[in-house]
Amino acid sequence: MAGEQQTALPADMREQHAQLAEQIEEHRFRYYVKDAPIVSDAEFDRLMRQLEAIEEEYPALRTPESPTQKVSGDYETELTKVEHRERMLSLDNAFDDAGLAAWAERVARDVGAPGYHFLCELKVDGLAVNLTYEKGRLTRAATRGDGRIGEDITPNVRTIAEIPDRLRGDRVPDLVEIRGEVYFPMEKFQELNERRVAAGEQPYANPRNSASGSLRQKDPRVTAKLPLHMVVHGIGAREGFDIDRLSEAYDLMRAWGLPVARHSEVVGSLDEVRQFIAHFGENRHSVEHEIDGVVVKLDEIRLQGRLGSTARAPRWAIAWKYAPEEVNTKLVNIRVGVGRTGRVTPYAQVEPVTVAGSEVEFATLHNQDVVKAKGVLIGDTVVLRKAGEVIPEILGPVVDLRDGTEREFVMPAECPECGTPLRAMKEGDVDIRCPNARSCPAQLRERLFYLAGRECLDIEAFGKVAAAALTRPLEPADPPLKDEGDLFDLTVEQLLPIKAYVLDQDSGLPKRDPKTGEDKVVTVFANKEGGPRKNALVMLDNIEAAKQRPFARFLNGLSIRHVGPVAAAALAREFPSIERIEQATEAELAATDGVGPIIAASLKEWFEEDWHREILRKWRAAGVPLRAETTGEPEGPRPLEGLTVVVTGTLEKYTRDGAKEALQSLGAKVAGSVSKKTSFVVVGDNPGSKYDKAMQLKVPVLDEAGFAVLLEQGPDAAREAAVTEEA
Repeated sequence: MAGEQQTALPADMREQHAQLAEQIEEHRFRYYVKDAPIVSDAEFDRLMRQLEAIEEEYPALRTPESPTQKVSGDYETELTKVEHRERMLSLDNAFDDAGLAAWAERVARDVGAPGYHFLCELKVDGLAVNLTYEKGRLTRAATRGDGRIGEDITPNVRTIAEIPDRLRGDRVPDLVEIRGEVYFPMEKFQELNERRVAAGEQPYANPRNSASGSLRQKDPRVTAKLPLHMVVHGIGAREGFDIDRLSEAYDLMRAWGLPVARHSEVVGSLDEVRQFIAHFGENRHSVEHEIDGVVVKLDEIRLQGRLGSTARAPRWAIAWKYAPEEVNTKLVNIRVGVGRTGRVTPYAQVEPVTVAGSEVEFATLHNQDVVKAKGVLIGDTVVLRKAGEVIPEILGPVVDLRDGTEREFVMPAECPECGTPLRAMKEGDVDIRCPNARSCPAQLRERLFYLAGRECLDIEAFGKVAAAALTRPLEPADPPLKDEGDLFDLTVEQLLPIKAYVLDQDSGLPKRDPKTGEDKVVTVFANKEGGPRKNALVMLDNIEAAKQRPFARFLNGLSIRHVGPVAAAALAREFPSIERIEQATEAELAATDGVGPIIAASLKEWFEEDWHREILRKWRAAGVPLRAETTGEPEGPRPLEGLTVVVTGTLEKYTRDGAKEALQSLGAKVAGSVSKKTSFVVVGDNPGSKYDKAMQLKVPVLDEAGFAVLLEQGPDAAREAAVTEEA
């Protein structure tokens, strides 16, 4: 029968299957052995699903040699081969709710009894590793390999601080295999690639491959210098203990001192699984490691055995995959943009690609040193990442796809918008700037956009398009806004004739009409009848209302170099009018808590410019107070004076900025990192590594209820409400 089915196979389908299988194996080899993938995870998953679909229609093609029947990673390397006592399997994937529901239905059908549970945990994007402990001592660490045979990486794994050489506690087994993922923190990835490029080595494409490459170092002393971490998520072979549920094993592993992930949950229904998936889909960047999905497992060990496994994956578990945030695309060009303080920043123009649910055409590159450190050339195929609301970023090139036509990026010598020669403001400064702050249209546009933003005057309907149209319109020739001082004198009559390019929100470049290929032009503020659009009237109303914004917001909106929201708030408290700040000596300014000598010097330089003082004169004439509101009475009590507080995670009743403002209004200093000098750490949902650092340093930790106690009753009462490690 099998032979008849084989001869009945269409020749073209057999050829397509063979080509797909060969293609997948090549990608696996590049990924697992060379650490140099040339396709994204999403593209690899698509190829695998295509192969599975062919084999579903023609079962005779599903042989033991097919990629669908083998666990990834069985390739020859220089590392010693070792055999796992119990197979390490891969996971089947679900890319939508239908796939998840189908898996849950199969589980319900095959288990045949109510009362079972699902264990939900995050799918760490790292390198799968198996740890073997005998009599409590770590005797071997190995990669997954083909699931049966991996590579011995014991010396390197021993360098990871959070992996214990000996298990602790009373229930240490005679033997146990611990399964988990070793990962490389995203924030350390750029630093590693800079060192590799400086040493003449190729940069890694992404943090996952950084972890893999780091663990395959021949010299463990090299691995020891790298910030590797591990998350434990399973048990293989075991002797000397029994467990009924997988979640019990997690409790045991924590007691043994292993780094079990904190973000796991046992639930009793598929709807609760969906809630877990949705929650971390929205908060996936607030955890301490990179994730690409959620793993759902049957919690009961006895029922896991009943369901069994296929040749490559357990039937009792599935991986829900989030939409990919890393894709491959072509780097078309590297352009430069000019910021509000004159800083000139390179950014990438790429072939439009959909990532994390939206189309991306531009990505950040920070500065010319970062371009060099990443090792990217114009024309490269690059790995592009978009994490949540963060601006898309290029991680690195796919070097193996170069064909020799690529070229290096050269930083321009002149400002692309005003032609002024660019220069570093001081010796050793990485950034170069356009010094033409007064007349550069790009700087004025960016300053106005920032001034109208949420951290400053919060002017609704005043975005980048409006800022560009009001400072450099196509018509009329004379722009309504020659500097920030003209903002509060805008009239409807000035707005109606303005025509301007339609700009891309990310890059600030004109958008092209796909039909004509020409830049799009629009009458920005007038409707078809020639009257004002609703957005124009809303903008003017909000500009008028913005005159009464707090003094600190105006200070922040002046774009004085180094003066951000925190420094502006400190200045407004100490010097409650613009005149007081201008008259203060540099020493008086520097002595202000939260200011210091660098900001003080920058303030004095700003007031030396006549055109800066002219902006303030125009604002005063338009009715802007430029002073803090006072009642003539002494300032109220500041019960949190002298405290340093860190806020991390998502709070229910406060935004991050709202929590900071509440603390600062009571005298506290809000910091971005935890140290021994930190007074309290306020944690919401998914606090990440700052929570762990606070526990390590024994800094008092407050949940949202404790935060309310701090604000209402002060530090003494808050210390009593602090969260303990046991809690």
